[in-house]
Amino acid sequence: MRVKLTVLGIVQGVGFRPFVYRTAVKQGLVGYVRNRGDAGVEILVEGNTQSIERFMTVLVKEKPPRARIEQIKKMELEGVNQYSCFSIFESAQEGESSGSIIPADIAVCNQCLGELRDAVDRRYEYFFITCTDCGPRFTIIDRLPYDRENTAMHEFALCNTCREEYKTPMNRRFHTQTMACAVCGPQVYLTTNKGEPMEVDDPVREAGKLLSRGKILAIKGYGGFHIAASTKLEAPLLRLRETKHRQEKPFAVMAKSLEAAERICEMDVGEQQLLVSPQRPIVLLSKKKTYDFSGLVAPNLHNIGVMLPYTALHYMLFDQVEDDAFVMTSANPANQPIVKDNAEALKVLGETVDYFLVHNRRIAHRCDDSVVRVHNSSYPVFLRRSRGYAPEPIGLKHKARRCVVGLGGELNNTVCVLNENRAFISQHIGDVESIETQSFLQEAFSHLQYLTNTQAEVVACDLHPKFTTTQIAKEMAKERGLALVLVQHHYAHASALMAEQGLDSLVAAVCDGYGYGLGGEAWGGEILHTVYGLSGFSRPAHLEAQPLLGGDLASCYPLRMAAGILGKAGVDVEAWLIKNSVHLPHGEVEATLIADQLTAVGRGFVETTSCGRVLDAAAAVLGICFKRSYEGEPALKLESAALLGRDVLNLEPVVHKGVLDTTQLIEAVYEGVGRGILVENLAHSVHAYLGRGLAELAIQAAEAQKTRNVGLTGGAACNQLLAGYMRQGVEAAGLDFYVHKTVPAGDGGISLGQVIAAAFS
Repeated sequence: MRVKLTVLGIVQGVGFRPFVYRTAVKQGLVGYVRNRGDAGVEILVEGNTQSIERFMTVLVKEKPPRARIEQIKKMELEGVNQYSCFSIFESAQEGESSGSIIPADIAVCNQCLGELRDAVDRRYEYFFITCTDCGPRFTIIDRLPYDRENTAMHEFALCNTCREEYKTPMNRRFHTQTMACAVCGPQVYLTTNKGEPMEVDDPVREAGKLLSRGKILAIKGYGGFHIAASTKLEAPLLRLRETKHRQEKPFAVMAKSLEAAERICEMDVGEQQLLVSPQRPIVLLSKKKTYDFSGLVAPNLHNIGVMLPYTALHYMLFDQVEDDAFVMTSANPANQPIVKDNAEALKVLGETVDYFLVHNRRIAHRCDDSVVRVHNSSYPVFLRRSRGYAPEPIGLKHKARRCVVGLGGELNNTVCVLNENRAFISQHIGDVESIETQSFLQEAFSHLQYLTNTQAEVVACDLHPKFTTTQIAKEMAKERGLALVLVQHHYAHASALMAEQGLDSLVAAVCDGYGYGLGGEAWGGEILHTVYGLSGFSRPAHLEAQPLLGGDLASCYPLRMAAGILGKAGVDVEAWLIKNSVHLPHGEVEATLIADQLTAVGRGFVETTSCGRVLDAAAAVLGICFKRSYEGEPALKLESAALLGRDVLNLEPVVHKGVLDTTQLIEAVYEGVGRGILVENLAHSVHAYLGRGLAELAIQAAEAQKTRNVGLTGGAACNQLLAGYMRQGVEAAGLDFYVHKTVPAGDGGISLGQVIAAAFS
């Protein structure tokens, strides 16, 4: 019997061919296995029927841990057997299928770590130790198929010993494309901030000592550079904040081990599993009372982003120092992508850092760290889906009729390619405000389309006419003859949640800072009803529209937002603003102008239904945050305070004709401050009111639309308290509550929603 199999999915770069080879030999089969140019694998086996059936069973049940088989096409061949043994053939360049993909980068495995520490192993203390089951994949691939000559590793010719391991079927590194050792592989160097080489015997451990002594280093990883510093010394952290212009934005840290992370933070089993997973994301963890890092690491927040080492180099940094952790933040200038090339790093970061720890392995594609949070010990929420996950596909319940690309929004951007029932979301791209990020977006899209062997028929983008991504989509549609679909921002959020959860209909509370409404309004606290396969949505309810005094200035200075709401409540806003005018750029003069705008005839300000702006207003009234120095800062600090408190106001949500009153909420908070109620209790009450109110709006809409499915999406869905209160209300009503699990709730998931909406428009 002769059978030809075409295997599609994640089957290149995961040790699949060596696995097929060993399985076929064990079953007594002959033939070949080879990679294809469409990221699939082709297998031809010859032998008796029972052996081939056993082979196919093992192929699915015992595949390598990182492999994912989406489809196996089987074709029985005529003619006599032609092979006398089983071989791994040279890869085929051609490919006709679409939808397979190169896997994401994964952390160094425990077996490699054991060899790293084994003094008799030939890879002892080699910083780039990897094997078939671990190491970089997505960030090194130039072309398909996934063979060494098509990756950044082609520049390193194998030594005789490595070549022998590569060719030996029973060796763990059989056909490992990242195969390397200290003799033939990438090398690591320590240099000054001017690029001058340092004469040291052990560059990596010397770098760790420099960090411990208060120096700032740029360290090259899998997908780009990190800037690293001590977590306890004030001087380097002050310098970092000044040079990176990050007044309060928290820094992530890398703990040397799980035990070290447990000394720093509280964590449950789910958080531990994420920390040690092969993906190694940054996990947001609550600080312990014994937490003793500098206050400059994560100012005024209850939590901190923690990750564990994911390369041998990272592990070695801690070998000769007492530090439990180092600050490890992405090295990117403001509004630009993460730095990935050595020369670029020297040019861009030379004035920021004291030293560079670099290696000479080229990064083909930049890729930031992923960021995850766990709600109530059970619900993982992505804030950023990137290294370790991208570009592996999201499986969908329904097949799309055409191939669609979505270019995302303007902030925290990703792009997405939808092919049949698989959605491929790119790595994190960032805020599309600079030429460099725009170029990165187009590179990421082109590479993703190439890797998936797809050809877009439709391009989808945000409805906002002034978004850079909207302009890029229009140009792309014109140049390539593609259909163009504009998708309302919150509809995209809701569509992403519905598709990810495999639902046919959904009532979604979509809560964020801003989105362009159908009439150009500033939306951000919407209840939408969507149906899979149908174009468009209905908007049965929303938060109360509130004055957005100064437009974008109101999102930067929450006092403006608070003043607009308090003015509606009849509070003497001018007196209140003057009292707090030190927190406005132009002091009392600006305070008076804001108050005058509220009372002027024809006023002329826009209004917003944004949930994020209500949270901002509460933060200002409570004195928690008066200026936004990074995205979501007031709301994040408000939540940190709220987690220490309880609901003392016990306000009943006021709903009238599908609108949730938020004026009475901010007025009650203002009065609570006057009565001396603890700030953390008032902050908690804000979340309780909004969560219950959103639940009430969504329940009413779900009953009207005759659906059991209610969800929460948008950036505010990352808020643990808000999601928790809404979940309680929805489930108490006997309905099913959904949040994101595999796609960011914020704008990093917008591109998925865009392609879903456009596929059926």
